[in-house]
Amino acid sequence: MLFRRALLPSSKLSSRSLALLPTPPPPYIWKEGALIPWESAQLHILSHAVQFGASLFEGIRCYDTPRGPAIVHLEGHLRRLLDSCKIYRVECPYTVQDLSRACFEVVHGCGLRDCYIRPTVLRGYGAIGMDGVGSPVETFVPAFPFPPYLGGDAFEHGIDVCTSSWARAAPNTFPGMAKMAGHYTNASLIKMEAQANGYAEAIALSPDGLVSEGSGQNLFLVRDGEIVTPPINGSNLNGLTRACAIQLAQDAGLRVRVEPISREALYVADELFYTGTATEVMPIRSLDKIDIGSGTRGPVTAAVQERYQAIVNGREEDVHGWLSVAPP
Repeated sequence: MLFRRALLPSSKLSSRSLALLPTPPPPYIWKEGALIPWESAQLHILSHAVQFGASLFEGIRCYDTPRGPAIVHLEGHLRRLLDSCKIYRVECPYTVQDLSRACFEVVHGCGLRDCYIRPTVLRGYGAIGMDGVGSPVETFVPAFPFPPYLGGDAFEHGIDVCTSSWARAAPNTFPGMAKMAGHYTNASLIKMEAQANGYAEAIALSPDGLVSEGSGQNLFLVRDGEIVTPPINGSNLNGLTRACAIQLAQDAGLRVRVEPISREALYVADELFYTGTATEVMPIRSLDKIDIGSGTRGPVTAAVQERYQAIVNGREEDVHGWLSVAPP
């Protein structure tokens, strides 16, 4: 039956997808080479980051493994952060190695093991013009506990999503390779619209009407045992977890095609799943109230998801070198 999927009540949906900073918070945030008290990491209301969204950032997962806290794709995330800075002409004074040490310093300094790290480079207080000239460049690395982004039960049961009425930005409008805070107003509209209509998430189309990504996730389709994912075309982010999923599928002997996907192809997929640092590997059970496949997590999604979780949590060997572990 294609149209049987009942959406979660909005109150239940909100409670399972609510993401709040911890109370009490961790004691420290790394800023400019030192750990400072959490409450001291503040910005002026007229900082360039607040006025114009001039904040480059990354979201990085750290997992509690038998070898200690392990950060996934640490160098890849930090390289992308510095790439984002370069695209936006923000001169970050730190190297990948500097920021890598900062990440471990704040994780160990706060006594964290399983957490989320959000290194951020921003333009602070000083300039009133849009170019930001005259604003200091400030660098922060916070880390904090982070529960499953879409609820722990969603890993098994999947989530209900919709097609967003908001499209992704066209290439050569915003640089899709950069993670810039200002870009995420589009993602916020996509996410808020979905939740207001009773869905957990949404799939956005690119300006040409083809499939782009979720509000903050890459998308995969499974049909007849083959996996398809949209190309990186300037409307979507080249996700690091996306690369993991492609590698894991290929390790399992599955064919992965990177090619444009039409909206209607999603409805007749055997399986759909998201990938992302926060979302991890997440099955999609329905789209626009149409069941995907059997309306449950499919075998390909489960295989990729379980292998990914086993590696990042240290239960299986990290054969691809995704994890970084440093002594306290």
